[in-house]
Amino acid sequence: MILGIDEVGRGPWAGPLVVGACVLGGAQIEGLTDSKKLSKKQREKLNIEIREKAAGFGLGWVDAATIDEIGLSKSLVIATKQAVDQIKTPYSEIIIDGTVNFLAETTKGKYVTVIKKADLLVPCVSAASIIAKVARDDYMAEQAEKYEGYGFEKHVGYGTAAHISAIDKLGVTPLHRLSFKPLQKYLPIKKIKNTIYDIADEPKTTKEIGDSAETIAMKYLIKQGHKIIGRNWKTKYCEIDIISKINDTLYFTEVKYRHKPDQGGGLSAITPKKLKQMKFAAEYYVLSNKLSDIDLRLATISLGGDPPVVDAFLEI
Repeated sequence: MILGIDEVGRGPWAGPLVVGACVLGGAQIEGLTDSKKLSKKQREKLNIEIREKAAGFGLGWVDAATIDEIGLSKSLVIATKQAVDQIKTPYSEIIIDGTVNFLAETTKGKYVTVIKKADLLVPCVSAASIIAKVARDDYMAEQAEKYEGYGFEKHVGYGTAAHISAIDKLGVTPLHRLSFKPLQKYLPIKKIKNTIYDIADEPKTTKEIGDSAETIAMKYLIKQGHKIIGRNWKTKYCEIDIISKINDTLYFTEVKYRHKPDQGGGLSAITPKKLKQMKFAAEYYVLSNKLSDIDLRLATISLGGDPPVVDAFLEI
């Protein structure tokens, strides 16, 4: 009963950092190894088997905006805690791939062993790396549909020649980590105005404004004690803005932002038709992830103003 932990997405220029945690609990799964040594088809097949057979698994997510704000080291700690908190099955030891104990400041820190190349040597760590890799790759493929022309489905955010070319042509997106040196030139430029240094206002697209509002909504939920499970979960049938969890309750939250007061409050957009769509999306998510014995709640967050500010959070 060993809890294995590994991260995916430390080095990309865009996209989230994802930490996987897994307890195999005696499950026998052939072919487990470092996710980077497997083909996409092999990873996807093993991902299904791990989720079906493992005694417990979890994923921790930290988005690009948070990485820019607090740095990679703190982001790794946060994502690791998120992943571990989702493990409900008992375990007697924790192995983290690498050289850093990201649980050192917690009560679990003393049970941790850090091992270089553990994702290659320890089956439960290999499993953790695989589920994290597949989850992140799937997310980036979904973002490729939202941000056309960047090729996120191919390079998943890494600084490839094709990615660099796309940034030069199209600019950066909310997925990009502007704290990373190659992208720092895209940070807002400071200008002098009335002897006070202000961040220069830059034109924003509707999509960028919406993403900014979602990020603020996500941070609001985290402050309320929510653990973020997913953001912009999307299929060809439905989508959910934010999926979060408190204890055994799973929240599916719709984010509504109104820039001007005369546009009406964001909550007014939750029509009976929208409620029906939200319910379907929540049920489809539960079915797709084979979840059971969990309390489901629909919720909405309304934001207004410029920059966006949370007006209300309402369970529906």
